[in-house]
Amino acid sequence: MWRGSRLGRGAALGLLLAVHGVAAFEPISVGIAIGAASALTGYLSYTDLYCRFAECCREEQRLNASALKLELEEKLFGQHLATEVILKALTGFKNNKNPKKPLTLSLHGWAGTGKNFVSQIVAENLHSKGLKSNFVHLFVSTLHFPHEHQIKLYQDQLQGWIRGNVSACASSVFIFDEMDKLHPGVIDAIKPFLDYYEEVDGVSYRKAIFIFLSNAGGDLITKIALDFWRAGRKREDIQLKDLEPVLSVGVFNNKHSGLWHSGLIDRNLIDYFIPFLPLEYRHVKMCVRAEMRARGSAIDEDIVTRVAEEMTFFPKSEKIYSDKGCKTVQSRLDFH
Repeated sequence: MWRGSRLGRGAALGLLLAVHGVAAFEPISVGIAIGAASALTGYLSYTDLYCRFAECCREEQRLNASALKLELEEKLFGQHLATEVILKALTGFKNNKNPKKPLTLSLHGWAGTGKNFVSQIVAENLHSKGLKSNFVHLFVSTLHFPHEHQIKLYQDQLQGWIRGNVSACASSVFIFDEMDKLHPGVIDAIKPFLDYYEEVDGVSYRKAIFIFLSNAGGDLITKIALDFWRAGRKREDIQLKDLEPVLSVGVFNNKHSGLWHSGLIDRNLIDYFIPFLPLEYRHVKMCVRAEMRARGSAIDEDIVTRVAEEMTFFPKSEKIYSDKGCKTVQSRLDFH
């Protein structure tokens, strides 16, 4: 009995290798091969086996919250609020088998504070191929929506793209970068998809995730962080309630936020406004060390200090926060 099973698995492997040798996976051939392999082995379903060779949308796949928590804590520096809120929001959403609406997160802060980096981490924890996944879609305002006179065209294209991709994978992720450069009104095209509807034209969007990245509100975040510093309070004492109300109102009234007078805010369709605090000297040094480790280099504290000291800091009087966050750490490290 055992021997027969072994032969069957060997034959199945042969079929799969034959399929793998084809230059491009032709769906019918793959289906026949996988079907035959499944019949021989009797222990793998068609879907399980197929998904070993092609990316599949696993809508019910649970989020590994422990892995996400560890990655955020080890790789994201100086952002206790973002770490806490993103972890809780994603965990709660993915554990809910019947969400009432998609999860919508709006990340705000100056360049180099970690917004894009976090969106990459989130994408990789939701779909194994991350930003390269067929189910993760990145829009860059200046690239995909450059012309103000074509707003109606962009709205129609955006609706069609999202509708088609959510139809193919209910747990699709959509990331909108440079929201502060997006022409007002464009993003309101997706308002029906973010609302509390079972379906829109036969498609359910309730398991999708939308993430907005924006520099808008960076000045408001910095002001509150600076107030805490001047009062002798730790940045870790800043709570979401200290920033989120100010941030949502500020972004709504900011003509350069991409969400100016947006129905997404007016209808409370953005679940969390997540502030990214300006980074201090110590955080820049953490970024330098992390980059050195990523390159496989030994940590040289002299180089770490020199790179950090090359950065410029503000305000002029106190020089507390890096004006570019950690954005130029990689390029500066190349010179050492």
